[in-house]
Amino acid sequence: MRLSFAPSKLSVSLFLLTSAALLLQGCSEAPKAEQAAMHPAAVATTIASYEDAPFTIELPATLSGSKEVEVRARVTGILESRNFDEGQTVSQGQSLFTVDLAPYQLAVESAQAALDGAQASLVQSEREVTRLAKLRADKSVSQRDYDNASSTNDIAKTTLAAAKVALKEAQLNLEYAQVKAPVAGVMGREFVSEGTYVSGPDLLLTQITQLDPIRLRFGISEREQLQMRQDVANGSLTLPEKGQWHTSIKLQDGSLSNKSGKVNFSDVRINPNTGTSELQAIIPNTDFELRPGQFVRVMLSGAVRKNAFVIPQRAVLDNGTGKFVYVVAKNEQGDTIARPAPVEVGEWIQKPDNQGDKNFWLIKSGIQQGDEVIIDGMAKIFFPGMPVVVNNVTHSVSAE
Repeated sequence: MRLSFAPSKLSVSLFLLTSAALLLQGCSEAPKAEQAAMHPAAVATTIASYEDAPFTIELPATLSGSKEVEVRARVTGILESRNFDEGQTVSQGQSLFTVDLAPYQLAVESAQAALDGAQASLVQSEREVTRLAKLRADKSVSQRDYDNASSTNDIAKTTLAAAKVALKEAQLNLEYAQVKAPVAGVMGREFVSEGTYVSGPDLLLTQITQLDPIRLRFGISEREQLQMRQDVANGSLTLPEKGQWHTSIKLQDGSLSNKSGKVNFSDVRINPNTGTSELQAIIPNTDFELRPGQFVRVMLSGAVRKNAFVIPQRAVLDNGTGKFVYVVAKNEQGDTIARPAPVEVGEWIQKPDNQGDKNFWLIKSGIQQGDEVIIDGMAKIFFPGMPVVVNNVTHSVSAE
């Protein structure tokens, strides 16, 4: 006789609950087991330490001639010739236009003749004074005759002085009739053609732009200036002495010009339309590579960030919500892991160091003195807290 037993509903329910619990426990422990089995990522690190870092500012700028001069004639007359080509480079004192010289040459000759006559009159009056002085000593002439001769001699001296001034004026007008370049530079287009009557300084003849040196103009925002003043006040920033920033020029294609200079002017006023104050630098430009109206970017250097952390740019990552770096740390089990550390970055710093790095971030906050920051191997770190192994000879961030 066979006996059979049907499972009760209670036993079935207990079996299902036990199976589900075991399944959940297996799922939760699987990643831990996978992580434990994962090989540590090989990384390279650097030790964060304080250093003084260069502080640079990059701004848009425009170029203009150091001098932009309007050329005008100082005398009147018919314009006989133009002595330059438009766009030509001219030297200071080079003749640009010639006004009809004949009237001014005649004026010089007339003034010279007047000067010669004044000199002859002076010689005659001096002789007369000398002769009458002897006769006066013998009381052969009256005091009145002697006084008249002396007065005539004084008048002759004054006439000679006036004649000399008139000659200089005539010679100066003759020189002005040969309109010369007041500065060295590049000629603009002519505004008056030969044969035109020039009425004097009121008529613009042409313009000259001095290209060597050339003027660099740019503006710094009020907000940036306030921030720099605050940093100077708290001792974290040192500015160039007397505000003489060193200036380098970046061209439109991103290349650096070999020209450089220093800031020589800073306007105390804030432009209400732009919220900036204007600065100016003078740049040597002997080969005329830089031209007026050219748009460039100016890089200001010479300031120093005090006690800063400087990290290679490749070490700073972005997760979409902010920038961070990986710092080597220990977990609860004592394993070496990569711990993410959110950071606030400052300026982008370019400098060579002994590891071949050139691009760096200045870190304002997020890391501490002595932190071991991962600078290579970040691509092997698949999740925060992943085990890592440092396989380099640890070196400091500080530039040597």
